[in-house]
Amino acid sequence: MTDPRTTRRVFLGRAGSLALASSLAGCGIEGTLERAQKAATPIPTIHHPKVPIGDWTFSNWPLYIDKKVLKTFDQRYGGHVKYVEDINDNDEFYGKVRQQLQANQSIGRDIVVLTDPMAAKWVRNHYVQALDRNNIPNVTANLVDNLRTIPYDKKRQFTVPWQSGAVGLGYNPKKTGRELNSINDLFDPAFKGRVTMLSEPYDSASSTLLGMGIDPTTAKIDQILKAIDKIQQYADANQFRRFTGNDYSTDLTKGNIWVALAYSGDIVQLQSDNPDLKFVYPDEGAMFFTDNMMIPNKAEHVFAAETMMNFVYEPEIAAKLAIYVNYLSPVKGIKEIVEKTDPDIANNPLIFPPDEIRAKLHPYPALSDTDERTMKEAMAKVTGA
Repeated sequence: MTDPRTTRRVFLGRAGSLALASSLAGCGIEGTLERAQKAATPIPTIHHPKVPIGDWTFSNWPLYIDKKVLKTFDQRYGGHVKYVEDINDNDEFYGKVRQQLQANQSIGRDIVVLTDPMAAKWVRNHYVQALDRNNIPNVTANLVDNLRTIPYDKKRQFTVPWQSGAVGLGYNPKKTGRELNSINDLFDPAFKGRVTMLSEPYDSASSTLLGMGIDPTTAKIDQILKAIDKIQQYADANQFRRFTGNDYSTDLTKGNIWVALAYSGDIVQLQSDNPDLKFVYPDEGAMFFTDNMMIPNKAEHVFAAETMMNFVYEPEIAAKLAIYVNYLSPVKGIKEIVEKTDPDIANNPLIFPPDEIRAKLHPYPALSDTDERTMKEAMAKVTGA
């Protein structure tokens, strides 16, 4: 656990475990996105009074913050943030706190950081508190445009993005013999047996939909199943060497495969082992995941949590986080700050995509529990899981 980029992606692991607690029987309220939105909005005006910060708790993933930022926060605002690196997997963490959430009891944390599909589940089941926008003006001012809305939280009333990562094509042009630029290159018969596809349908089916000209963020379950059917068709023709989690990385580095549906953060690291490797955001667009800060119900230090959310959206602070974690920052205007001290990071499009790339990054679809189970069951038949 020495490299924040590699380790973070490994912990995120089955990028889809991401939403996956919804596969646990009896884990919460079933319901559609429309029901969730109807229940969640509109909400009354939220006012959280300014109180002393005190001692409070922030739960996050391992190696996902520069600890100096925490010290700066304590020095500026008083009190003490107990920073706990206890989120190793979305499902696993949800399992720890599910009973308290369902009983509307405190889980002993004031901020939690969860990935989009799991965050959607918490919003849908009313496990989190609405935010006082007056306490987070930096978020309003500095949040990048493409993250200002998300299907499960259209007005960002319950969630604040922490960091993001993208899903695209990792490949070796010396092996493929040409540059790649399309999701559909995964299905090129010229690469038969030299391609890996991610086993997680939030990544693989959604990316396939992009190649079919369908926006995966708003896709219906029937469209998602058609994408899985396409994956099945090519799997039956032996297009894919195998379906993977993060373990495609070894095959790609060694040249056993030529093309992989891959995570941007992985390729940053793999290029140090094999400089021939490239990552491309496909022309059709790319899927991307966001980890989100949220305040659980019954949290005791809501103002402290909102103060931290506002603090990390200061560009200077956000720049320090970007330099440390090497993921996509949700804060505007920090590339120029990073460039002063770390030009290599600032000019890496895997960490700072240009605006035209950001405009083509797509969040995961926000599926109901039922539709998600249908999607996962269909993909499991393809992968043999």
